[in-house]
Amino acid sequence: MKHIFIINPRAGRKNSAAHLMDQIEALRRVHGLTCETVLTGRQGHAEAVARRAAESGEAVRLYACGGDGTLNEVLNGAAGADRAGITVVPMGTGNDFLKNYGEDAVRFEDLEQLWNGPGHDLDLIECGGRLAATIACVGLDARVADDVHRFSKVLPLNGKMAYLASAGANFCKGTSQRMMVTCGAQATIGEYAMVCVCNGRYYGGGFMPIADARMDDGRLDALIVRRVSWAKFLRLAPAYARGEAWRFPDVARRVQTNSVRIQSREPFALSLDGEIQYRTDAQIMLSTKKLHFFAPAGASCNRTARRRLDK
Repeated sequence: MKHIFIINPRAGRKNSAAHLMDQIEALRRVHGLTCETVLTGRQGHAEAVARRAAESGEAVRLYACGGDGTLNEVLNGAAGADRAGITVVPMGTGNDFLKNYGEDAVRFEDLEQLWNGPGHDLDLIECGGRLAATIACVGLDARVADDVHRFSKVLPLNGKMAYLASAGANFCKGTSQRMMVTCGAQATIGEYAMVCVCNGRYYGGGFMPIADARMDDGRLDALIVRRVSWAKFLRLAPAYARGEAWRFPDVARRVQTNSVRIQSREPFALSLDGEIQYRTDAQIMLSTKKLHFFAPAGASCNRTARRRLDK
């Protein structure tokens, strides 16, 4: 089996790529593994490398070495391929995907625990032929995600603080947009602040819209938030971050559905694990493809999931 490390050299801390290369060399030497390293040089490079490896038909393990954006590219290139396993080596600033693994997240930094870890299939979200592992969102939070990197570059903020700064700036531009939201067979038209479709639990540097979402149960959960005032937003935001938007039933509605369609006359921001598009029509659904993910022994993608209220 080949082990391909797809490394984003611009992600994370200084010298993190050099440290990782030392680990890979030690792994190759100690275990006699066939290892290949690729340093990405442009947007879409990681996806192209992953796709070529998956389409070769050879048994391969792909390591997305970077942040959530690197993982998003790798899974879009190789998800669903029978002989391609995918994992993450965290080098990004947010690493929201691995937050689902709770205290086990740090173990993904140790290649000795990771390289021969067991595999387990995870669900994926699909929209317009693109895939996401954790969350697809439309509206205010997607606009915030589009701007959050700008705030991170100009201000000394961590992931969550940069998200809050971006949220405040975007709130001033307007919180809602007129949209038609269709969940299954039910369609409603109104002013909506956001529609968040969850497979996993975290985005935006640690915000958790649905605290009991599970990544391997064959279902998605949507949180639909109507237009809110500034005063209500200030009260809603902390609860939303904790997975407690249900405390505001007058503006926030949760729906268990594997298909959500959003339509609007004006373009809206759509975020797929932080990758931004602008569209007037988006069909967000549970993908037929699975993410063949491998992790350290005993690690669980549902480690931080709360008990379901509907059980």
